[in-house]
Amino acid sequence: MSRKHISSGSEFESKIGYSRAVVDGDYVFVSGTTGYDYETMSISDNPVEQADQCFKNIEQALLQAGSSLDNIVRIHYIYPNKLDFEPCWPVFKMYLSNAKPAATMFVAGLLDDAMKLEIEVTARLKS
Repeated sequence: MSRKHISSGSEFESKIGYSRAVVDGDYVFVSGTTGYDYETMSISDNPVEQADQCFKNIEQALLQAGSSLDNIVRIHYIYPNKLDFEPCWPVFKMYLSNAKPAATMFVAGLLDDAMKLEIEVTARLKS
């Protein structure tokens, strides 16, 4: 299978030289995704709302790639403030209860202080 690039249309994709997601073989690699709402061109200041929007953005990329949230096998959470992690657990459970991926949480700074988290996933293509 050839490599397929998925774009969200973000200006950063062309400025930095990356794709929202890449399909390679049986896997979809989704870039770190924030809670930015592309329909309203805004980002909530609430980490739980941002977590929900992250999954909506990730789901869109996975669907374009021919996969779904249920096919996620690995997830990385990145938080500038570790105290924001636990309040987001119900959102994670809602979106990941079927997939139950291997998971890691990192504490690190993000590009913009408005971003309360970033999520990166690896998923399998639908079989």
